[in-house]
Amino acid sequence: MRHTLRIAALLVLAAIAGGAYWYFVKQGGTVAGLTTMVTGAVSGGAPAPGGASGGASGGAKPPGGAPPMPVEAVPVRVGMVERTVTAVGSLLSNESVVIRPEIAGRISEIAFKEGQRVAKGTVLVRLDDAIARATLAQAQASIAFSRAELSRADQLMRQNTGPMRNREQAAAKLLADEAAVQLARAQLDKQVITAPFDGVLGLRKVSVGDFVQAGKDIVNLEDIDTLKLDFRVPEMFLPAVKVGQTVKVAVDAFGGRSFDGTVYAIDPLVDVNGRALAIRARVPNPDGSLRPGLFARVSLTLTTVPDAVLVPEQAIVAFGKDQYVFKVVEGKVAQTRVTLGERRNAEVEISKGLAPADMVVTAGQLKIRDGAPVTVVPNKPAGS
Repeated sequence: MRHTLRIAALLVLAAIAGGAYWYFVKQGGTVAGLTTMVTGAVSGGAPAPGGASGGASGGAKPPGGAPPMPVEAVPVRVGMVERTVTAVGSLLSNESVVIRPEIAGRISEIAFKEGQRVAKGTVLVRLDDAIARATLAQAQASIAFSRAELSRADQLMRQNTGPMRNREQAAAKLLADEAAVQLARAQLDKQVITAPFDGVLGLRKVSVGDFVQAGKDIVNLEDIDTLKLDFRVPEMFLPAVKVGQTVKVAVDAFGGRSFDGTVYAIDPLVDVNGRALAIRARVPNPDGSLRPGLFARVSLTLTTVPDAVLVPEQAIVAFGKDQYVFKVVEGKVAQTRVTLGERRNAEVEISKGLAPADMVVTAGQLKIRDGAPVTVVPNKPAGS
């Protein structure tokens, strides 16, 4: 008998719990509404003490007869929302080269100052060219003799007193001497090292009088009017990344200041080690504030919604896995299911469910349910 009573008690408790879940969660009921229903059922339709005699007959007051519940509400805001992804990267020179000689020689002149801005073609270093000039003079003297030899061979050929072989040998010797002159001039030109593009010179690593071998580092040249920015994003953003998207760059050297850039190249190869996509952007640097090698924090804008519907975060109410807001319509609230987008600065983007002219409840959601009459009161000051 006791066992049967226990089972019956458990069944009753389970029924009460299920009914409470259905009323409060599924139907959005309130404690005040439940109290009104119970009071009306107990009184058998008689008006509650202190109630008006002209109320609805036959039980509890319908929702339309309940006094409006005071709530705080604000109209939705229309603004621009950007979907971004953050990353870290490094700044690089637009063009960078280390000036090196192509031939060995002794430095006779350094024609630049460290840190100087130079234009393309500016002479930077001169090597001792005495040997190169002597070689050129020797080749030029040899070519003069070869031309005279060829002229005499031609004259003998016209007189039919000289063999064809002598004329061919003289012509070949002239061609060889001309090539020797060109070689000597090229070697002489390489004694002078010039800037290959506009840029800023770094710190030199040689002095006047140094004998340098071919390929010896002399100075670095950097084009920093525009910088390159290399960074990586996870492969999941591959469909959203496009050439022409904007980036905002922040560096520790200039706290609180951001620099704008534009994506111009995307590596077609995804890194198999980090499963990341390599991206390169250009960042204008007209004042020379940024320098190559700086660590950069990058914010890449993937998409921009210029007329997004925004509501305060406190307007969102969760029921299970769904998100709702209470919309004020003609003095009553309508529980509206919404689809959320980006969250920015205590605001949530509503991608589906609201229109720009709607007003949503931001405080008092626990006291209301769908269709309940409400009165909008001024928002309380922050911290009250």
